Amino acid sequence: MLDDRVVRVKVTGDYACFTRPDLKVERMTYPCMTPSAARGVLDSILWKPEFQWYIRRIIVLNPVRFMSIKRNEINSKQGRNPIIIEEKRAQRNSVVLRDVAYIIEASIFMSNATDNRMYEKYVGVTEKKEGIFPRRVRKGQCWRRPYLGTREFAAEFMQSDGNDRPLQETIPIGSMLFDIFYDGTGKPQPLFFEAIIRDGILNCEVSENNQMMRSSHFRPPIGSEVSSAIYDFNRQEEEETA
Repeated sequence: MLDDRVVRVKVTGDYACFTRPDLKVERMTYPCMTPSAARGVLDSILWKPEFQWYIRRIIVLNPVRFMSIKRNEINSKQGRNPIIIEEKRAQRNSVVLRDVAYIIEASIFMSNATDNRMYEKYVGVTEKKEGIFPRRVRKGQCWRRPYLGTREFAAEFMQSDGNDRPLQETIPIGSMLFDIFYDGTGKPQPLFFEAIIRDGILNCEVSENNQMMRSSHFRPPIGSEVSSAIYDFNRQEEEETA
């Protein structure tokens, strides 16, 4: 069940690179944040195994500015054997974005929700009780540092003050990666959609978004160290918001 409440978080950064998968050798960024990158930012702030983030809109605040840089990369993927960087290093050009700012609007989707009150502790905001996500955004708390496309481009996140205005431009993008869908066996499948920024707003409420809500949402096995750590963390946060 999709919650009707919408959370908003502002994300800024000096650089960003939302790589186009059709240009693999040298990185070329999309002109704005992708829905999968937006979900990654929200998961960095608050991730729970019982829900998924449903991205509604990505609002572009700053003018789209590109720049070219050269970076050291490697020619092979990390495997079981260690990589000797000096033997695998390669310099590649990257076309990235600079001075970016977005507002992500999203809601929570729970497949097993039976009551709207189940969402309250995560995104609810009342006079006496603040949801976990708004509190974490206000305090600048996160599971891991969110980033803008690649890990070296760290992101700052904060509450929107209400004075932010979307970029007054319309930018056709064409085919854009929406996210990676996993079926019941864990097999990945990339999802693409026809994207266009209209008056600074990328609408993400498309059919691919509904399909992503059916994606396999893998959880660590009960009794594992990861599951135990998540349980302790969940209990601590819920006690703070009780």
